[in-house]
Amino acid sequence: MSETIPLLVHAARHNDEDAWDQLFRMHQLRLFTYALGFTRNRAAAFDIVQETFARAVTHVAGLRDDSKFTPWLFGIAHQRCIQHFRGAKREDALFEEAADIEGEPDPGTPDPFRALVTSEDARSLQALIEQLPAPQRSALLLHVLGEFSLEEIAEVSDVPVGTVKSRLHNAKRAMRAMISKEAL
Repeated sequence: MSETIPLLVHAARHNDEDAWDQLFRMHQLRLFTYALGFTRNRAAAFDIVQETFARAVTHVAGLRDDSKFTPWLFGIAHQRCIQHFRGAKREDALFEEAADIEGEPDPGTPDPFRALVTSEDARSLQALIEQLPAPQRSALLLHVLGEFSLEEIAEVSDVPVGTVKSRLHNAKRAMRAMISKEAL
Protein backbone atom coordinates (compact mmCIF):
# COMPACT_ATOMS: atom_id res chain seq x y z
CA MET A 1 0.00 0.00 0.00
CA SER A 2 2.67 2.52 0.97
CA GLU A 3 4.54 1.92 -2.29
CA THR A 4 1.50 2.88 -4.35
CA ILE A 5 0.71 6.09 -2.46
CA PRO A 6 3.44 8.22 -4.12
CA LEU A 7 2.29 7.01 -7.55
CA LEU A 8 -1.32 7.82 -6.74
CA VAL A 9 -0.37 11.24 -5.35
CA HIS A 10 1.59 12.01 -8.50
CA ALA A 11 -1.42 11.06 -10.63
CA ALA A 12 -3.80 12.98 -8.34
CA ARG A 13 -1.61 16.07 -8.63
CA HIS A 14 -2.30 15.86 -12.37
CA ASN A 15 -6.09 15.79 -11.82
CA ASP A 16 -6.56 12.03 -12.10
CA GLU A 17 -9.96 11.46 -10.48
CA ASP A 18 -9.40 7.70 -10.14
CA ALA A 19 -6.21 8.37 -8.19
CA TRP A 20 -8.07 10.72 -5.84
CA ASP A 21 -10.79 8.10 -5.43
CA GLN A 22 -8.22 5.44 -4.50
CA LEU A 23 -6.47 7.77 -2.06
CA PHE A 24 -9.81 8.61 -0.47
CA ARG A 25 -10.73 4.93 -0.10
CA MET A 26 -7.34 4.13 1.39
CA HIS A 27 -7.55 6.87 4.02
CA GLN A 28 -11.21 7.59 4.74
CA LEU A 29 -11.72 5.02 7.50
CA ARG A 30 -8.55 5.90 9.40
CA LEU A 31 -9.32 9.62 9.09
CA PHE A 32 -12.90 9.09 10.24
CA THR A 33 -11.78 6.96 13.19
CA TYR A 34 -9.27 9.62 14.22
CA ALA A 35 -11.72 12.50 13.82
CA LEU A 36 -14.47 10.63 15.67
CA GLY A 37 -12.10 9.74 18.48
CA PHE A 38 -11.02 13.36 18.75
CA THR A 39 -14.37 15.10 18.39
CA ARG A 40 -16.73 12.43 19.75
CA ASN A 41 -19.22 13.74 17.20
CA ARG A 42 -20.10 11.56 14.22
CA ALA A 43 -21.39 14.40 12.03
CA ALA A 44 -18.32 16.51 12.79
CA ALA A 45 -16.05 13.54 11.99
CA PHE A 46 -17.70 13.09 8.58
CA ASP A 47 -17.36 16.82 7.92
CA ILE A 48 -13.70 16.78 8.94
CA VAL A 49 -12.93 13.90 6.56
CA GLN A 50 -14.68 15.74 3.73
CA GLU A 51 -12.95 19.04 4.52
CA THR A 52 -9.61 17.26 4.81
CA PHE A 53 -9.87 15.84 1.30
CA ALA A 54 -11.17 19.12 -0.10
CA ARG A 55 -8.11 20.87 1.31
CA ALA A 56 -5.84 18.09 0.09
CA VAL A 57 -7.13 18.50 -3.46
CA THR A 58 -6.58 22.25 -3.23
CA HIS A 59 -3.12 22.11 -1.67
CA VAL A 60 -1.55 18.90 -3.02
CA ALA A 61 0.76 20.97 -5.22
CA GLY A 62 2.50 22.18 -2.04
CA LEU A 63 3.34 18.64 -0.90
CA ARG A 64 7.07 18.24 -1.49
CA ASP A 65 7.44 14.51 -0.80
CA ASP A 66 4.68 12.30 -2.18
CA SER A 67 5.68 9.48 0.19
CA LYS A 68 4.66 11.76 3.09
CA PHE A 69 1.08 12.06 1.85
CA THR A 70 -0.50 10.11 4.73
CA PRO A 71 1.07 12.14 7.56
CA TRP A 72 0.40 15.33 5.58
CA LEU A 73 -3.26 14.34 5.15
CA PHE A 74 -3.58 13.55 8.87
CA GLY A 75 -1.97 16.91 9.62
CA ILE A 76 -4.80 18.57 7.73
CA ALA A 77 -7.36 16.46 9.62
CA HIS A 78 -5.64 17.28 12.90
CA GLN A 79 -5.92 21.00 12.23
CA ARG A 80 -9.60 20.61 11.34
CA CYS A 81 -10.17 18.68 14.59
CA ILE A 82 -8.44 21.42 16.59
CA GLN A 83 -10.58 24.05 14.88
CA HIS A 84 -13.70 22.05 15.68
CA PHE A 85 -12.59 21.61 19.27
CA ARG A 86 -11.88 25.32 19.71
CA GLY A 87 -15.14 26.30 18.02
CA ALA A 88 -17.35 24.16 20.25
CA LYS A 89 -19.36 26.23 22.73
CA ARG A 90 -20.04 23.47 25.22
CA GLU A 91 -17.98 20.41 26.03
CA ASP A 92 -20.98 18.10 26.26
CA ALA A 93 -21.96 19.02 22.68
CA LEU A 94 -18.40 18.27 21.57
CA PHE A 95 -18.23 14.87 23.25
CA GLU A 96 -21.60 13.34 22.46
CA GLU A 97 -21.74 9.60 22.80
CA ALA A 98 -20.84 7.85 19.56
CA ALA A 99 -21.24 4.23 20.59
CA ASP A 100 -23.68 3.37 17.80
CA ILE A 101 -21.53 3.45 14.69
CA GLU A 102 -23.12 2.08 11.56
CA GLY A 103 -22.48 2.12 7.85
CA GLU A 104 -18.76 1.56 7.40
CA PRO A 105 -17.48 3.22 4.24
CA ASP A 106 -15.89 -0.05 3.03
CA PRO A 107 -17.34 -3.25 4.57
CA GLY A 108 -14.21 -5.21 3.67
CA THR A 109 -11.95 -2.96 5.74
CA PRO A 110 -11.68 -3.75 9.46
CA ASP A 111 -12.64 -0.83 11.68
CA PRO A 112 -10.48 -0.67 14.84
CA PHE A 113 -12.91 1.75 16.47
CA ARG A 114 -15.86 -0.63 15.86
CA ALA A 115 -13.91 -3.43 17.53
CA LEU A 116 -13.24 -1.17 20.49
CA VAL A 117 -16.88 -0.08 20.70
CA THR A 118 -18.14 -3.67 20.70
CA SER A 119 -15.85 -4.74 23.52
CA GLU A 120 -17.18 -5.05 27.05
CA ASP A 121 -15.22 -2.13 28.50
CA ALA A 122 -15.56 0.21 25.53
CA ARG A 123 -17.81 2.77 27.18
CA SER A 124 -15.51 3.02 30.19
CA LEU A 125 -12.45 3.35 28.00
CA GLN A 126 -14.14 6.00 25.83
CA ALA A 127 -15.08 7.96 28.93
CA LEU A 128 -11.49 7.86 30.14
CA ILE A 129 -10.08 8.96 26.77
CA GLU A 130 -12.57 11.83 26.66
CA GLN A 131 -11.19 13.13 29.96
CA LEU A 132 -7.71 13.57 28.50
CA PRO A 133 -6.68 17.04 27.33
CA ALA A 134 -6.99 17.43 23.55
CA PRO A 135 -3.23 17.23 22.78
CA GLN A 136 -2.83 14.02 24.79
CA ARG A 137 -6.02 12.51 23.35
CA SER A 138 -4.86 13.33 19.83
CA ALA A 139 -1.42 11.79 20.32
CA LEU A 140 -2.91 8.66 21.89
CA LEU A 141 -5.49 8.21 19.13
CA LEU A 142 -2.94 8.73 16.37
CA HIS A 143 -0.54 6.27 18.00
CA VAL A 144 -3.02 3.55 18.95
CA LEU A 145 -5.78 3.79 16.35
CA GLY A 146 -3.83 5.42 13.54
CA GLU A 147 -0.71 3.31 14.17
CA PHE A 148 1.50 6.31 13.48
CA SER A 149 5.13 6.43 14.59
CA LEU A 150 6.28 9.14 16.99
CA GLU A 151 7.90 10.99 14.10
CA GLU A 152 4.70 10.89 12.05
CA ILE A 153 2.63 12.13 14.99
CA ALA A 154 5.10 14.97 15.44
CA GLU A 155 4.71 15.87 11.77
CA VAL A 156 0.90 15.67 11.93
CA SER A 157 0.73 17.71 15.14
CA ASP A 158 3.48 20.14 14.11
CA VAL A 159 5.38 19.64 17.37
CA PRO A 160 8.79 18.14 18.22
CA VAL A 161 9.07 14.37 18.75
CA GLY A 162 9.92 15.00 22.41
CA THR A 163 6.57 16.74 22.86
CA VAL A 164 4.80 13.73 21.32
CA LYS A 165 6.65 11.40 23.71
CA SER A 166 5.68 13.59 26.63
CA ARG A 167 2.04 13.72 25.55
CA LEU A 168 1.87 9.95 25.13
CA HIS A 169 3.60 9.38 28.46
CA ASN A 170 1.25 11.78 30.24
CA ALA A 171 -1.80 10.30 28.52
CA LYS A 172 -0.84 6.77 29.56
CA ARG A 173 -0.06 7.92 33.09
CA ALA A 174 -3.39 9.74 33.33
CA MET A 175 -5.24 6.71 31.97
CA ARG A 176 -3.55 4.44 34.55
CA ALA A 177 -4.46 6.86 37.34
CA MET A 178 -8.09 7.06 36.19
CA ILE A 179 -8.32 3.26 35.92
CA SER A 180 -6.82 2.84 39.38
CA LYS A 181 -9.28 5.40 40.76
CA GLU A 182 -12.21 3.58 39.15
CA ALA A 183 -11.03 0.25 40.55
CA LEU A 184 -11.22 1.57 44.12
